[in-house]
Amino acid sequence: MDAAPRLSAEECAVWARELGFARALAEHDAAAFAAFVHPQAAFGAGQPQPTRGREAIAAQWADLIAGKRLRLRWYPQRVTVAGVGDVAWSTGPALYQRIDPGAQPRYLIGQYQSVWRRDTDGVWRVLFDDGIAPRPATEAEAMAFERGRREDCPRR
Repeated sequence: MDAAPRLSAEECAVWARELGFARALAEHDAAAFAAFVHPQAAFGAGQPQPTRGREAIAAQWADLIAGKRLRLRWYPQRVTVAGVGDVAWSTGPALYQRIDPGAQPRYLIGQYQSVWRRDTDGVWRVLFDDGIAPRPATEAEAMAFERGRREDCPRR
């Protein structure tokens, strides 16, 4: 298993923002979700046609935010701040759960990668987001995902 990261105060600030971003989605709060997204963000950044701009991203994610058919959860495992302290990279697992009780597979698991930028107002916002396409996951893998979540940032 990988050694646990030891993060700086700035990296922990991004860790907290990542958790807040995920919480906004889990709480079905479209306005809060959009506030985490940089106005000129690109989601699906590795795709031939990424979704560009906060409004377009919020519209594309509306069904996920509503959470009526699919529930998405994620959390950070690694955060790195670089440059002059205004760019950060974050990654961790992402778990999709189909809401329909008869859905098969019920769970899908993937990995996300986000690039954050500290804006002139000092707030970290997601600038780029993408991930590894999810694959079917077992109930045991879904429970391992839940056990792996940590709210506290592993500080240096």
